[in-house]
Amino acid sequence: MTRESTVPNTLAAFIGLFLVGVNASAVLAQEPAPQPKVEAAKPAKQVTEIRIGYLRAYEPQLALSVLDIPPRDDGVAGANVAIADNNTTGSFLGQKFTLEATEVKPDADVVPAFKEMVARGDRQVLTDLSAKQLLSIADIARDNGVLLFNVGAADDALREEECRINVFHIAPTRSMLADGLVQYFVWKQWRKWVLIYGSHERDKLFADALRRAAERFGGEIVAEKMFEDTGTARRTDTGVVQIQRQMPVFMQDLPDHDVVLVADESEVFGTYVPFHTWIPRPVAGTAGLVPLAWHPASEQWGGSQIQNRFAKASGRRMLSKDMSAWTAVRIVGEAATRTGGADPQKIEAFIRADDFSIAAFKGQKLTFRKWNQQLRQPIFLGDGRSVVSTSPQEGFLHQVSELDTLGIDQPETKCQLK
Repeated sequence: MTRESTVPNTLAAFIGLFLVGVNASAVLAQEPAPQPKVEAAKPAKQVTEIRIGYLRAYEPQLALSVLDIPPRDDGVAGANVAIADNNTTGSFLGQKFTLEATEVKPDADVVPAFKEMVARGDRQVLTDLSAKQLLSIADIARDNGVLLFNVGAADDALREEECRINVFHIAPTRSMLADGLVQYFVWKQWRKWVLIYGSHERDKLFADALRRAAERFGGEIVAEKMFEDTGTARRTDTGVVQIQRQMPVFMQDLPDHDVVLVADESEVFGTYVPFHTWIPRPVAGTAGLVPLAWHPASEQWGGSQIQNRFAKASGRRMLSKDMSAWTAVRIVGEAATRTGGADPQKIEAFIRADDFSIAAFKGQKLTFRKWNQQLRQPIFLGDGRSVVSTSPQEGFLHQVSELDTLGIDQPETKCQLK
């Protein structure tokens, strides 16, 4: 084969291979490009709403000291923090907790407002009402399957003669507060007391609780005096001067005593008793050393956690009513979480179970008394700056729970739940 014949043959072969490649590319270009795999859209997670109502009687209150005027959101702020706590867990379980507050005047008929709450679907309602207002809606609530959580009224009658099957009491009673205070003085061996009480009905009710506590724990009230409200003891220069001059004279003729007990829930004179007594004696009750459901300085038992969360949310320290409202909302949250839904009957059944308890930064889990549905709880004893002690005190024993040394015990109860 000559050189001249080889070149054309090689060129022809090259051209042939080129055309094959072009045709193959054209064929490949006509095939559709592979599409990315698209997953089927997942259905949206269904969210169950658990509505909680808050019915409160509110108007700005007077106090002998501006430092003692309750904040505008007293109680509601605690409930809101608990809603956030509930939703932290609820978000993983498809639950959403909401709170809606309704306000009425302290002397108002609360029935219309409550019926509106029932109509919008509230089946768990916190109440911060007077005893009379609470009783006016209790039976309506029962007939509509609504649970009430009393976070404001301390009246023992609501847990005794006037108890209701659908009302759970979170706020401690006057008898619990008085027992917690008196236990401390008995433990201190300060057993002789004088009692100064106001002329208003609620002052007299707390005075009754202090008398009962003295008899129960072996103290002695050696003298009593009633301070009549004449309307001149409020925050005015004249009132302050008058109290400073009158109070020592008012207490001059009292027999020997260890402690002055004050019952002045109406804020007429109690703040002026410390340092105005005729002889130097400690003061306790509604002034001086005060029994409380919670103290803003409490940091024991993990209390700093809730205090910090509360302060971040509300810009202030947590008060007793805030803690009661927080506890009530957490009780509903715990029941809804454990039962996995918003069914009011299941929530109620869970709360009524024998093994139900709630943690509330008070050193032990809290439970309800079966005989009157009062929440067992320790009582904080504090002044304006710190927690002095917590009752029940050491040595006060009980066959069921030491917490039952505070308030009306089962053998004493007059409650017949209905």
